[in-house]
Amino acid sequence: MQRVKLDRTDRHILHDLQENGRMTNVELANRAGISAPPCLRRVRALEESGCIHGYHAAVDPKVLGYNVTAFAHVGLDSQAEADLRAFENLVASWDNVRECHMLAGETDFILKIVAQDWDDYQRFLTTQLTVAPHVTHVKSALAIRTGKYRPGVPIEIDSDRKPRSDLYLGAKLDQSVGG
Repeated sequence: MQRVKLDRTDRHILHDLQENGRMTNVELANRAGISAPPCLRRVRALEESGCIHGYHAAVDPKVLGYNVTAFAHVGLDSQAEADLRAFENLVASWDNVRECHMLAGETDFILKIVAQDWDDYQRFLTTQLTVAPHVTHVKSALAIRTGKYRPGVPIEIDSDRKPRSDLYLGAKLDQSVGG
């Protein structure tokens, strides 16, 4: 991955957009201490560099009838790269799986799954997940409540620590994003 250097203004923009992706460019520019045209150029450069992947609304699952959130710890019988990718591709086709993370250790993957109720989750488990190729075991953990939900990452605006000022991204740029 190429290195993209983010200055204080870039970090400020990222921080504010992460907190409120619907913020207007004018408000974003004011908060970052720059005018609107350079702010828009910076946002576009951050998007093109891969630093910003997209924008979305945080929807309450219960309002849409998804009353169960479960985390499935999945073990596979093969850790060959082709089999891992095939599993990830299959998981990507399941809409109720909201997150998939490959892990180091005893469990190969952890999946965050939403379902309308426990029966809906069990139906998914027995008809799709446990019968998937190479799946040897699944351990489910049911979420009782969410004590914290904070998407994104911590972004330090005024950081003196060097490792935080250089983020490594699948970027198109090898220079400062700002300008």
